[in-house]
Amino acid sequence: MIGGLYRPGDSLLHRIPAGAKLALLALGGSLAIFVSHPLALLGLLLLAIGLFPLASFSLGTALRQLRPAAIVLALLFLAQLWITGLDAALVVTLRLAALLLAAALVTLTTRVSDMTETLERGLRVLRPLGVDPERVSLAIALAIRFLPALGAVLEQVREAQRARGLDRSMIALLVPLLVRTLKMADEVAEAIDARS
Repeated sequence: MIGGLYRPGDSLLHRIPAGAKLALLALGGSLAIFVSHPLALLGLLLLAIGLFPLASFSLGTALRQLRPAAIVLALLFLAQLWITGLDAALVVTLRLAALLLAAALVTLTTRVSDMTETLERGLRVLRPLGVDPERVSLAIALAIRFLPALGAVLEQVREAQRARGLDRSMIALLVPLLVRTLKMADEVAEAIDARS
């Protein structure tokens, strides 16, 4: 997913400006929200997967971007299947998978600094409404950088619990992960306050 972050390259997608990629992502996301036929959404998902080789990434890279969300996608599919039926389950799951892949492709081909500068410029028009563009772009940058750090913390906690023989206990995994995540969130909040 987003945890992949920027990977340097010289592909066509790497050379597209951050603003254009973010605008295309917003447009694609809006299109995915309004499309409600499973085959059309499957087409959007296949298009997102097909863009990975255009960015000089393998199809395996595309599938690895969905791995962190696989459980959530499966649970969402099963819940929708049970509540509303197969068509709705396919629509929701395919839509989310396509959006996740599109967002992953943008983060893999765009530097975080370029994205935040673009967002900051775009949000300046909202300054009269009380929006602080610098603070919003900093929060977004910190959130994007927070995701891989969270993945690293999860792996450290998992290894520590495995060494203690607690690798099968979800409580033994979730409690330290929650504590460390809240500590990291406090540090991020302090960084935002210090910058203000």
